[in-house]
Amino acid sequence: MPDLPIYLDNAATTRCDPRVVEEMLPYFTETYGNAGSRNHKFGWDAEAGIDKARERAASLIGAQPKEIIFTSGSTEGNNLAIKGVAEMYSKAPAGSEKRGHIITAIHEHKAVLDPVKRLQKQGFEVTMLEPGQDGLITAEMVKDALREDTILVTIMWANNEIGTINPVPEIGKIVKAHGAIFHTDATQWVGKMPTNVDTDSIDLLTWSGHKIFGPKGIGALYVRRRKPRVRLTAQIEGGGQERGYRSGTHNVPGIVGFGKACELCAEEMDSERDRLLALRQKLESELKSRIDVCEVNGHAERRMPNMTNISFGFVEGEGLMMKIKDIACSSGSACTSASLEPSYVLKALGVGDELAHSSLRLSMGRFTTAEEIDYAINEITDAVLHLRKLSPLYDMHMEGIDISTIEWASH
Repeated sequence: MPDLPIYLDNAATTRCDPRVVEEMLPYFTETYGNAGSRNHKFGWDAEAGIDKARERAASLIGAQPKEIIFTSGSTEGNNLAIKGVAEMYSKAPAGSEKRGHIITAIHEHKAVLDPVKRLQKQGFEVTMLEPGQDGLITAEMVKDALREDTILVTIMWANNEIGTINPVPEIGKIVKAHGAIFHTDATQWVGKMPTNVDTDSIDLLTWSGHKIFGPKGIGALYVRRRKPRVRLTAQIEGGGQERGYRSGTHNVPGIVGFGKACELCAEEMDSERDRLLALRQKLESELKSRIDVCEVNGHAERRMPNMTNISFGFVEGEGLMMKIKDIACSSGSACTSASLEPSYVLKALGVGDELAHSSLRLSMGRFTTAEEIDYAINEITDAVLHLRKLSPLYDMHMEGIDISTIEWASH
């Protein structure tokens, strides 16, 4: 029996690795200077810590240190990338009817969708691509949507609810040949899978510390400096830190921890990927063998090794979450799970409201054990089978009645 509760919500946030915490601690109490203080040792030491972290972050994605802009996390990074490009590359002055064309997808994270919708209100035209049932946005979809006035394409690398992996390198090549800027929200990808911004044809890339076993409140935005040199309009102005793109006193302990987290991911990525894939496959296969009407959402093969999203038919979602209260997991994105609405990501894939409401996102991480997966399999199976005993719809299903053909009377 593992220690309870068990944590299977690593797509929402991760435990900070003790090795990361150890590296951060001196920057709270000993090396506590402001990195902008250039006239004494405290400032120099803080700046040196940031420089080292910038090198580690750049190395993880195949970039140059000068191309790394530290942010407070992926939400800020996405806002800076999307709004910054739109304002810099606008085809017409503010207030005119048409300011340029942006391409994204309807099941992106809200930190992409909301900035894009704001820009749409400001006169930018937006194409929202719709995925197939597998959740993929293909390079062909992007190619067909490109227009002469397209200035930005923003497509996430791995979806945060279903783990489906978009063909980002192929999309990047098409966007690059067209002459537009390509941004990818790589929050669920970086640190878990190999990344090289040059060979993957990426101009802007966002990721976050708390998804890679680092601290919360810190992230980074990669901004390409050559072929092409990408320019952004700053969204936070002040002291001119981070090449003027992101003013504000540096969060030195957070940046140092972020850098260490990036280094650990680079060192342990291959072994962790294989281990997590084995755990995910066991979780899925065992649940599907024990529970009927049990569907794994997303692409059959192109999915992140650490994440699965499973729908259980004839089960009320809220009741299921209550029955497995010793398993920390999610019924959707951590940023939207407080809503009673079914997941907009699953609805984009054509999943009906009933199944969308009874879906679990289970995501593993560096500290997940095989014993915990065994516990989760047993608990989820018992919960689903118990709830189905209370479901007249499941009884009808077992009698061979097609529920979808029933016309329900209203009173």
